[in-house]
Amino acid sequence: MKQAENEMLTRVGKGTPAGELLRRYWHPVCVAGELTDENPIKRVLILGEYLVAFRLPLTKGETTHRYGLVAEQCSHRSASLAYGRVEEDGIRCPYHGWKYGLDGTCLETPPEPKEWAYKNEIKHVGYPVEKLGGLLWTYMGPQPVPLLPRWDCLAREDGKRIISVESILDCNWLQPMENSVDPSHLYWLHGYRYGSGHLVDPVEKQKREAQYQEKHEFIPFEYGIMKRRITPNGTDEHPLIFPCSLRHVSGERGKANPLYRHNLQIRVPMDDTHTRVYRVNFIPTATDRSPADADAPWELRPLKFIEESEGGRELPMDIPMTKYDTSIVGAQDSMAWETQGPITDRTKEHLGHADKGIVMFRRLLREQIEIVQKGGEPMGVIRDPAKNKIIDIPVINERIGLVRQAAE
Repeated sequence: MKQAENEMLTRVGKGTPAGELLRRYWHPVCVAGELTDENPIKRVLILGEYLVAFRLPLTKGETTHRYGLVAEQCSHRSASLAYGRVEEDGIRCPYHGWKYGLDGTCLETPPEPKEWAYKNEIKHVGYPVEKLGGLLWTYMGPQPVPLLPRWDCLAREDGKRIISVESILDCNWLQPMENSVDPSHLYWLHGYRYGSGHLVDPVEKQKREAQYQEKHEFIPFEYGIMKRRITPNGTDEHPLIFPCSLRHVSGERGKANPLYRHNLQIRVPMDDTHTRVYRVNFIPTATDRSPADADAPWELRPLKFIEESEGGRELPMDIPMTKYDTSIVGAQDSMAWETQGPITDRTKEHLGHADKGIVMFRRLLREQIEIVQKGGEPMGVIRDPAKNKIIDIPVINERIGLVRQAAE
């Protein structure tokens, strides 16, 4: 890959090719439950823009909260609105009291003469916010605003929904997304005893070599790329949802009436070298009910920490080593993605037959960038409400007993 193409596919700021494509889609800003009456403001970074999300207090007659998302720096003299005050109709700057509504509309400029309608000239950045599946979502692109996709893990109500927020990835968004169409890493990355320097035992080695008997297929579909692993033990099929999500399912093999954990992983590009991962887990049950527009239980999942010494390696002390909790699958992934560098230098790669899914995804990404550059609309953007009641993705995993008929 040429360096110019690597730049085109990875940079996410406003005006960049990938950044403009990504702004045609909805992205989660934070967990809805992070905003409370006691702490109604949260500073966020998304697509290279520093913003503040805030929740208005309920007023008489209201039963649901309203949310706003505006640029962090006040349009007056750039003080941070993250230190502001939320009132019943907006957020007020702590410096001179300028106030902004949910969409960034300037409502008040207190130091200015009341007869001078200065506030009407102010165009503060603000983005729409919607709540779905326990997350707050925003759209940062041009009008008209498309519909927020109601993916099954977000919109189903016949079960229990749990959200995990992982440690911020210190790498570009494309690195975790390429992993979504890279099935050949599975046995090596997720079955290795870290720190031992060798495979666990001959049986484990045989399991890893068995992957070469698998057949991997990558099938374009309406919303992305369906990844299919065909093994002697059954077929595993789940999709990369373009541009930033992976849909998956897990469960216990052989268990009667297993509780399948349906999982939507959303990799949010914060800026060029940082990515936030949200995992929305949905477990269908006969007793639980999780309204799509309600808050959901959530947890922070730390996957790593910084160690000041590398324990024997002769490196300067100002180069700390990141340590990963490699007993956790997500931490194993984080290690592989982050150690490629903040932005992988793809000019040094040597791709092989096992990387055909990655090649397909990069080609798809280039094609969608070109569509946007020509004024078109990229794949997967939804505008028809009839198609957006609940979008069921036919995920299967025959190795744990979830067959195609059960997923449809």
